[in-house]
Amino acid sequence: MPKDQNVSLSVIRRLPRYYRFLGELLRNGVERISSKELSARMGLTASQIRQDLNCFGGFGQQGYGYNISALYVEIGNILGINKGFETILIGAGNLGRAITKHMNFEKIGFHLAGIFDVDPHIIGQRIIGLTIQNIDNLDSFCKQHHPVVAVLCVPQQTARDLANHLVELGVKGFWNFSHYDLTVDFENVIVENVHLGDSLMTLCYRVNELIG
Repeated sequence: MPKDQNVSLSVIRRLPRYYRFLGELLRNGVERISSKELSARMGLTASQIRQDLNCFGGFGQQGYGYNISALYVEIGNILGINKGFETILIGAGNLGRAITKHMNFEKIGFHLAGIFDVDPHIIGQRIIGLTIQNIDNLDSFCKQHHPVVAVLCVPQQTARDLANHLVELGVKGFWNFSHYDLTVDFENVIVENVHLGDSLMTLCYRVNELIG
């Protein structure tokens, strides 16, 4: 299905949630669902669901609802789940290791091809079958494997220069845990800045509103 270049980022950010919920329904043996039933499960309005999905074409049928299997596949295609984008991870400390071990990159559209660090104590160790490489090997690795996505689990002070170099090496997208907002400096690449503390502070606010 052709992509609509005018789809808002808020709609795009809801697509993975649709994908996850539909996957759970499939695993539970559910074959079809109406927008009203899906809205009750997801906490969205039926109108919002229909509007979101209509951004990419018509998927439901009047009086029938959505074929869950077909919709799951279509949303996966829209998200690019089947592309397997070549990916590298830089920074194999505690956070980098946790992400590597617990995130199934292959299942959600990426192929983790290389892991890099500067610490001589962990270079050479293996995680999920990949050997942690010296950052000095980064240029030659990128020229050979052409990764388009980089996961950054590095200190904030090194993120900017590293990202700039990675862009020069052909990286087009960043999953950034460095606490440095790369979108300030890089307008022509895709950046997902992940601030775990922001999420936790949002929870703090909501709990405070509830019981404070």
